[in-house]
Amino acid sequence: MIDWLDDYQRPTFPDTSRAMHEPNGLLAGGGIVSPLWLDTAYRQGIFPWNDPEEERMWWTPSPRAVITPASFRIPRTVRKDLNSTKAHITANIAFRRVMQACAEPRGFSDSKDVGTWISQDMIDAYESLHRAGRAISVEHWNANGELTGGFYGLMIGRVIFGESMFSHEPNASKRAFATAAPKLFELGIELIDCQMKTEHLARFGLIELDRDDFEKQLILNTTKPTIRALPVVLKR
Repeated sequence: MIDWLDDYQRPTFPDTSRAMHEPNGLLAGGGIVSPLWLDTAYRQGIFPWNDPEEERMWWTPSPRAVITPASFRIPRTVRKDLNSTKAHITANIAFRRVMQACAEPRGFSDSKDVGTWISQDMIDAYESLHRAGRAISVEHWNANGELTGGFYGLMIGRVIFGESMFSHEPNASKRAFATAAPKLFELGIELIDCQMKTEHLARFGLIELDRDDFEKQLILNTTKPTIRALPVVLKR
């Protein structure tokens, strides 16, 4: 059994050690997605994930998939593709459009699913965090100026909590991530939380941490000053 959270109280989550082993990481149900609830959850390594028509569910899987400055690498094929493409890559100029694209079924999926789990209330809450400088988006534009890929996530201190990616053409989100991640590390990000291991992100140097190590990294890095914003133009 999992705990059921009260929508009308301040967010208080069960200890993460109580998360289920099967399904991996299921911790609690209920609650809401508001900036306060999201900030409280992510600082503890907890995130919401459920189909829009289902009850809200909160997760904290272990092991946790992360990328660090030391583990990060750009696959040779992605680097070659990035150098030859005419893509234009930006940051934080189309946050809502990126979230909406991530919420739609897509033909070229670089994310953990091909359907949608991002509801309208989630889009509204994350957009509020974006306006406050707490959530970021990276956009991939093709030669015709069309938004064809990207990703978004939450930023707390020196941690990026990656949420979802989308591609409307092959490799678009890979190019966006390969461009943005080095700049984030240069600015002082110490940890990119990828939540769960995927073949797509494994190529970028993903490693897995057990719960204790991951939560120690969270305590250390979410309490540090937040980095300055990414440049608007990441690749011309």
